[in-house]
Amino acid sequence: MLENGSVVDGKYKILNVIGRGGMSVVYLAMNERVNRQWAVKEIRKQDAYHLYANKREIEMMKKLNHPHLPGIVDVIENRDALLIVMDYIEGRSLQDLLDEYGAQPREKVLMWAKQLCDTLAYLHGRKPAIIYRDMKPSNVMLKPDGNVMLIDFGAAREYRAGEGKDTISLGTRGYAAPEQYDREGHSDARTDIYCLGVMLFQLFTGESPHALRPICSVDSSFSPGLEAILLKCTRIRKEDRYQSCRELLYALEHYWEWDASYRREQKKKLYSFLAPAGAAVCLGAGACFFGWRETDIRAHDYDACLLAAGNAVSKEDEILEYCRAIDLDPWRREAYLSLLEETFLVDHVLTREESEKLRSILIDYGDRRETNEEIFRRNEAGYSEFAYAAGIAYYYKYEDRENKRHAKIYLEAAAASESLEDGKAERAGRLAAIAGYYARVGMVDEAGDAMVTSRDYWEDLKVLSAGNLVEADNERTALVMYGELVNQILSRAEEFQADGIGADEMLRQLRETAEHLETDFTSLGESRYRQIEEELTALSGHIRTAERIVLAAYGQEE
Repeated sequence: MLENGSVVDGKYKILNVIGRGGMSVVYLAMNERVNRQWAVKEIRKQDAYHLYANKREIEMMKKLNHPHLPGIVDVIENRDALLIVMDYIEGRSLQDLLDEYGAQPREKVLMWAKQLCDTLAYLHGRKPAIIYRDMKPSNVMLKPDGNVMLIDFGAAREYRAGEGKDTISLGTRGYAAPEQYDREGHSDARTDIYCLGVMLFQLFTGESPHALRPICSVDSSFSPGLEAILLKCTRIRKEDRYQSCRELLYALEHYWEWDASYRREQKKKLYSFLAPAGAAVCLGAGACFFGWRETDIRAHDYDACLLAAGNAVSKEDEILEYCRAIDLDPWRREAYLSLLEETFLVDHVLTREESEKLRSILIDYGDRRETNEEIFRRNEAGYSEFAYAAGIAYYYKYEDRENKRHAKIYLEAAAASESLEDGKAERAGRLAAIAGYYARVGMVDEAGDAMVTSRDYWEDLKVLSAGNLVEADNERTALVMYGELVNQILSRAEEFQADGIGADEMLRQLRETAEHLETDFTSLGESRYRQIEEELTALSGHIRTAERIVLAAYGQEE
């Protein structure tokens, strides 16, 4: 431990201790040459893990330069300790303010939130991105000038797309996002958004983060717009939160636009303009009046919006009209299904961009207290039909073919439905199970046992491809399901062999699939058959290739 009055590296005079941790002590030091104070963090070398973690933190922070982040100016290593010289942050932590005063003034919290959003956006924009993972009041310092500084990067990690789950669950319970405690969880920018949302709830209310709930239930005078923003930040599923801190920052800067009172005022202004304008148009010319009426109907009638979408000349206009319909009546199914099947899947591919757009529409609040999806779920039959269609789309047509997470969520919802046809509900359940296999095939649990075997996978594939799927569902679903079986044999024949699935069994399934292709599709009309004829021919070729692969895997001659 350093003594008061001692000088480190010939220039940093130790004044006193200002903080302590498990393996470290923080001192206030003065560089008398430049008459400036610094913080010196002393890390003992006894604990190799903590020493490594702190060195990683140092390397990370040395690359950063942002007005709301402390900078590291020097690193000094001696025989017993590692000394980190960094900016001294004068002020108090937000936790100290909460402990002494409770809930903080709303405008101040809003200002701090914007500064922290900007800081996180900077971190997330690094190459690779830095995920902070431990946002809480004790890690935010309020300086005398009213600005905040984010400190302590001990839990931060660099994010690289495609990495598996986090190596260790870090964060503070109560503030940490659900994925930080999930064995398969993977923290990203949306994890920091969750933690920030929880902290803002505490700053606005003075309540424990464990008491997280809609703020208006704590204070009925609270802005509904800000409440909606915090609710969106703290959704359980990452996909339901803001997808970036820039998006959240924009919402915070325009939160009053979310308030129902603001929306009502804007509508009053619109109507007060339209009324005299409409009268003037009526007096001026009947044709203009009817033109105005047509525009009014398009904007305010659900079915007119669907019709306009069907007649739209561009994809953007088509999406816009479906969004208008959903905004008018988020309970009805037609706009959701048409948007998915007739707009996004017109080319038989669901892109990431289209997926993000679909999710943004579903989680939009409009001028209500619930998201579109929350309202739509109350239409049990309609939502089940959409969930089945979305599950199939994500399973077979999503461009990120290995990512079955969205498919699993929707398919499980469809499988639980009591209104779907029995065949569809059962099929949804099996596809949901297979979607779960994608993440677990080949993995072992803590006891060393396989979590899912290739045999499990194979048995579900067989059931899914059994029977006349053209008759049971439609030709499109039949093609993708038969294709799934064939493609899995093409790519996993050796895995299936290792799990005791014989060549005869695989060849039999391939022959049965070939028979389905020859017989089941003949019931289609000539025009429908011609639309899929090339795909049938291609799939038949894949079957022949799969047969050769199976024979080769078992060392058999053709």
